Amino acid sequence: MNVVVVDDAQVNLVLMSALLGKLPDVEPTTFQVPAEALEHCIRTDPDLVIVDYMMPDMDGIEFIRRFRAHPARTQTPLLMVTADHEKEVRYRALESGANDFLTKPVDRIEFTSRVRNMLSLRAGQVALANHARTLAAEVRRATAEIYERERETLNKLARAAEFRDPETGAHILRMAHFSALIARRMGLDADTQESLLIAAPMHDVGKLGTPDHILLKPGKLTPEEFDIMKQHASIGYEILKGSASPYMQLAATIALSHHEKFDGGGYPNGLAGEDIPLFGRIVAVADVFDALTSARPYKPAWELERARQFLVDGRGSHFDPICADAMLDSWNDVLDIRATYRDES
Repeated sequence: MNVVVVDDAQVNLVLMSALLGKLPDVEPTTFQVPAEALEHCIRTDPDLVIVDYMMPDMDGIEFIRRFRAHPARTQTPLLMVTADHEKEVRYRALESGANDFLTKPVDRIEFTSRVRNMLSLRAGQVALANHARTLAAEVRRATAEIYERERETLNKLARAAEFRDPETGAHILRMAHFSALIARRMGLDADTQESLLIAAPMHDVGKLGTPDHILLKPGKLTPEEFDIMKQHASIGYEILKGSASPYMQLAATIALSHHEKFDGGGYPNGLAGEDIPLFGRIVAVADVFDALTSARPYKPAWELERARQFLVDGRGSHFDPICADAMLDSWNDVLDIRATYRDES
């Protein structure tokens, strides 16, 4: 263990170094200049610091104040060397952060005992910190495993919906990446972007409850059939709600709200403006754009420019203008996503 000794008197440094050298696994480092010692302590993180009070330029109390001011040195054991009669100095040293004292002239037995006590304290601190790091690493691993299982569950649910839906798996990937892209352009944090990427593919899981003759109908739906189709938003919410998983919670919100329109003309609840959850507003832009530019049994794919104009024209009516602009302003990224996640021939 490394012990730093700070004293302007060379004879004291020699004496304390000799005493420290008799202790097992202790390596003393000595300084006559307090400023140099302080720089060394901040840079190397010693296990114990022994500092004299009476020194030129920077006394022991000032040294302690500066040492303790460093966020990583608030717990390092520190001994101050003072004369026995300097009680006022000791009080100030305690207030500044000293842990204990050595009395001048230094007594060999007292010195050895106090140093051992402080190094034992340091060893306990290090062991506790190592244990805390180990526990934190285990928690991170366990949490990552839980999140991975949640992602796997969500992916399998999305796949289940995909097998009943004429939409392709590539659509799910594209609209999820479009959603994350919009979130990034809007300045949302990386964790939110990742959550959208995971939860957005669940937007149409409610189609598991839509009858085949409606879901797979090649032509235009009748008003009655469309009313049944619209129920998939509420069905998806019912499937996903009530989970402790934040991804499931987000997916439930998206499933329920991604067909709402900014002007209140959407479904299932006719919400308008910012009453529509933000993630529903984001996914609405991503989902509609990709649905328009993808071929379906009931329609051919739109050209990109036509779909882009649809977003422009729908600002403030169908779409939240901020979300629509975030996608329109990231057009090169939109094209890259389309090129990366193509429909199978």
